[in-house]
Amino acid sequence: MEYLSTTVISLTVILVLVAGIFVWLSLTMAAAEGAVARVTRASLNNLILEVQTDSEASQFLKMKKIDKIHRVQRLIANRYATAGSCAFFRITCNVLDGVLVCSITSLWGAPLWASLLTGFLFAIIVAVVSVLVRPRTAGMAKPVDIMLAHSRIVSLGCKLTPFARIGSEKNGKAQGRKSKDSDLSDDEELEKIQLEQGKAAIDRLVESNDFDPEVSEMLRNVLTLSDTLTREIMVPRTDMICMERDTTLASALKLFSRSGFSRVPVIGEDVDDLIGVAYLKDAVRATAFNPAALNREVESIVRQPLLVPESKPVDDLFHEMQRSRQHVAVVVDEYGGIAGMVTIEDTLEQIVGELEDEHDRTQRSEPEKIGDNKWKMPARTPIADLEEIFEIDIDEDDVDTVYGLLTKLLGRVPIVGASAVTRGLRLTAVDSAGRRKKVSTIVVEPAHVEGGEEDSKTSEEDGEASADDDKTANKE
Repeated sequence: MEYLSTTVISLTVILVLVAGIFVWLSLTMAAAEGAVARVTRASLNNLILEVQTDSEASQFLKMKKIDKIHRVQRLIANRYATAGSCAFFRITCNVLDGVLVCSITSLWGAPLWASLLTGFLFAIIVAVVSVLVRPRTAGMAKPVDIMLAHSRIVSLGCKLTPFARIGSEKNGKAQGRKSKDSDLSDDEELEKIQLEQGKAAIDRLVESNDFDPEVSEMLRNVLTLSDTLTREIMVPRTDMICMERDTTLASALKLFSRSGFSRVPVIGEDVDDLIGVAYLKDAVRATAFNPAALNREVESIVRQPLLVPESKPVDDLFHEMQRSRQHVAVVVDEYGGIAGMVTIEDTLEQIVGELEDEHDRTQRSEPEKIGDNKWKMPARTPIADLEEIFEIDIDEDDVDTVYGLLTKLLGRVPIVGASAVTRGLRLTAVDSAGRRKKVSTIVVEPAHVEGGEEDSKTSEEDGEASADDDKTANKE
């Protein structure tokens, strides 16, 4: 009897230890199952470079770490099979836990119903522990660390479950067709999934009312930077202010002052013939202590432009401008022509929203009468309001605002001082606002022009100097 009691106790201890090992193995496999779907080849390659360049670690430790990384690389080569093996062992361990507990109670003479109930309750307890510990969440939070820590046991599990590869072949082929159709690699598909999960997490935080909506909006914008292309945020070539290569520095300084821009492209025969970019500070530096330099051509101070394709994602553009220390880039299309310009502020606006200054309120004000039949109008004033105020018919179907009308009459982007006449009215740009220095205010008054032939002719208010400046503007 004593021998039997000793045997039962020994078997009970052994079975309890085995059940504990199965519980640990189940949690480990759950963590690995969550981690294997988030480890990318790029992160492992970067980790190998870090290990190889670690001057403090010995050669033995380096080889040991690299061996672990190579093991993880083999596991994610077929991540579906690895995840299937982890899921199989997780489920098997949970089932065996219940069987072992049921066997332990049977050893001590418990009736069948009591043994089954005990095994069922233990399985429920293990499930509750899994929910509280959240091993999959830990695997998703630190996927590389989890896979490195448990690479041996996961590799062993994959070897013991070769049938897991059979089920993963269809998933792998389906994923391969999906990647081929979308032109995305395995790592890019994984990154896309992670971005979607990040957006969903931000939405949950906002719904909980414990998160600042403005901060959450900025986080959303950060996650969407990779989906936004440069062409979506650039200033199109039709809105670019340019100067010709033979423009003198004196005229260039006037154009800098009138346009409000500190960086202006310098062109040759047309916009596509880009020479470089002229900087205001370079022009000031060249002429401040040397008045004779005012007659030099602006080509003498141009800098090489940063050229970027219009299909470049905004996050890559932002990092490239940071690395090159360039605040402005010229955007080129697929044929090599100039598509527009983009600044580092344009990329920041994608995160923090529209950047406005104290002058932007003028663009949202109402037309104001400033003299006898003389009105000051915001650039965005509809042509219909202009027609109503002066009781005339403009009859321009392809433009909707006063600014658009002035642009059409000039044939180029207007700057402060530019003036044009149409239907007996003179339109003069008098003020600019906003970060892009677009004309914000236009003064409209009777032109007192005799004869209809002079309608739609343009004039400049600043004499020959203004004419020289306006010649440098880009004509589309």
